Amino acid sequence: MKKRYIYSCIIAGSIFMAGCTKNFDEINTNPNKTTADLINPNYLVSQAQMNFSQTGYDQLLFQSMWTQSLASTFSYYSNGDKYVLGGSGIGYYNRTWNAGYSALTLVDEMKNLVKDKPEFANLDNCGTIMRVLFMQRITDLYGDAPYSEEGQAKSGIFTPVFDKQQDIYTAMLSQLDAAASALDASKAGPTSDLFYGGDISKWKRLAYSLMLKVAMRLTKADAATAQKYAEKAFAGGTMTSVADNAKVLTDNANGNSNSNSNALLVTDDFREVRWGKTLIDLLKSTNDPRISAIAEITVGNGKAANEDRNTAGDNTASLQLGMPNGYDLLNGSTDISKAPGYPGATPAATGTDAPAPLGKYSRPRLRVYDDRNAVNMIYTYGESELLLAEAASKGWNTGVAATHFANALAADMRSLALMNATPVAVVSDADIALYVAAHPLLPATALQQINLEYYVVTSTTFNFNETFANWRRSGFPVLTPVTYPGQYVSGGLPRRMPYPVTLPQTNGTNYQAAVSSMGGDNFSTRVWWDK
Repeated sequence: MKKRYIYSCIIAGSIFMAGCTKNFDEINTNPNKTTADLINPNYLVSQAQMNFSQTGYDQLLFQSMWTQSLASTFSYYSNGDKYVLGGSGIGYYNRTWNAGYSALTLVDEMKNLVKDKPEFANLDNCGTIMRVLFMQRITDLYGDAPYSEEGQAKSGIFTPVFDKQQDIYTAMLSQLDAAASALDASKAGPTSDLFYGGDISKWKRLAYSLMLKVAMRLTKADAATAQKYAEKAFAGGTMTSVADNAKVLTDNANGNSNSNSNALLVTDDFREVRWGKTLIDLLKSTNDPRISAIAEITVGNGKAANEDRNTAGDNTASLQLGMPNGYDLLNGSTDISKAPGYPGATPAATGTDAPAPLGKYSRPRLRVYDDRNAVNMIYTYGESELLLAEAASKGWNTGVAATHFANALAADMRSLALMNATPVAVVSDADIALYVAAHPLLPATALQQINLEYYVVTSTTFNFNETFANWRRSGFPVLTPVTYPGQYVSGGLPRRMPYPVTLPQTNGTNYQAAVSSMGGDNFSTRVWWDK
């Protein structure tokens, strides 16, 4: 049949060529094909925001435990808790890289679609702001990275150069300056915007707050540029309340369940991931009312109770206890039972049960952090106020340091209530007022106070990428390195994530140039601004 059909076409074609080719393109065009003019560029905004916000294991396995915000005895978490690769840890080198560039690709495509279309001017500028937001996370974790040639595969650039981090920061500040100035609240904003619902006034405040964050990362690498842009950001107008927090509410019912909760609800994670001793000790040292908002211990004794993911724990502040990093459940010298201050296992509840070695260590509150519809907090008003406080404490023209610090303390506590659609981690206004009054900013200890609070707010909102970046920049809190056999870093703390292991094959020449420029590709290599 097939041959007969072909032959018939050939014969017919020799006689009736015009009839055979009539409407050929129309007949052979897919009626469902999508073209650029049929795509609403706004839809790419929400997808990019969701993709970028979903961190999960991208930051839980390494960054959360490098900073001792969390701790774990589970072998999979040895990657960050003990600086020992385990559970395909090398495969996680690429998670933040791939997630960041995946989100950037969506923004790049959106910006291509709106190019030379003045009716989309605000959308274009919001895209520039997101591009900087996404890129900062990548370069802060890895160092030199593609930026000037990123996202240009359509133009034939498949092996982009790695820009030096200093050049990336220069470009980001310049681009934020231009985008913030160009935003026009009298014109239409994004119609598919998970951050602010298209409110351009909030986008403008985000742009200047992001400029502030980018600038302050340079305090040790380029203080003059840091001051210039911190002052410019303050003059332009940064965030004014927690209503300006950049955040994404996840949506379990529609396939966008919270990636942090998905990870923590895995049985091994739920049983063995705990708040770190460094963080809980800091909160307890100041009688911080956030302890009860964020932490709980298992209700009941034994293994079954410790694995119960349906029953909320006891969040009484006095009962909370952070777990030290660097311990396991292997019955040797590093077994958690050997840790100073070990509270003891909770005994088996029944004859078929078993003791729970971690039952009295504090875990992240179930109803807050294991909510599959929880918010992913990206950048908060409180963080921006802390950065303004630090800039002002240096004598820069960014307002009054003590006022910014007080604003930040209150805002950081109120932001916890925004972690869930129905507030759970609530600190009362009375407790907030008492705490703020009891903890004024003191000039002699200002940098320590500001950056310890930055550590608290980014840890408790599960923004561990930012916790790790600001710890490297500021040196607060002072962390004691973990000692454990077989470490990829010994005698110190990790300073960077190595590049994805595929880069030598996929972009070898530019990868090698970046490694040479940075002085290596390992956990101890420091990025440019990390002095």
